[in-house]
Amino acid sequence: MNLQRMTRLIFPCLLAVTVVSGNADTGKGITVKGYVLDSACAFTKGLRKPISSECATACAKAGSPLVILTDNGTLYWPIADTTPSSGQNEKLLPFAGQRVTASGKVFQRGGSSALVIEKIEAQSSQK
Repeated sequence: MNLQRMTRLIFPCLLAVTVVSGNADTGKGITVKGYVLDSACAFTKGLRKPISSECATACAKAGSPLVILTDNGTLYWPIADTTPSSGQNEKLLPFAGQRVTASGKVFQRGGSSALVIEKIEAQSSQK
């Protein structure tokens, strides 16, 4: 195979790899404060805070993903940064219905915000 033909075959492949790797989001460090609640209630009920810890726990145990809802209305979907990925309810269940401070890496896409939680703790005073 001559060099010119080889270049024509390899260049598009290298360009595709560059474009794909150039679009990979590595996440930005962030700390968020808000309530841990059931995602369905956050959307369908328009809640600003959970009804109760028991309610959020029951929904999570039934399979509904828990999210963090901040005071400004931003919903953070907790995600894992592993492949294969895993649900994050187990990590959030001890905080269901409570205000938390969570830090980690945020990823945004199409108007959604996802958070890979590195640290989470209950806030000492409920607001």
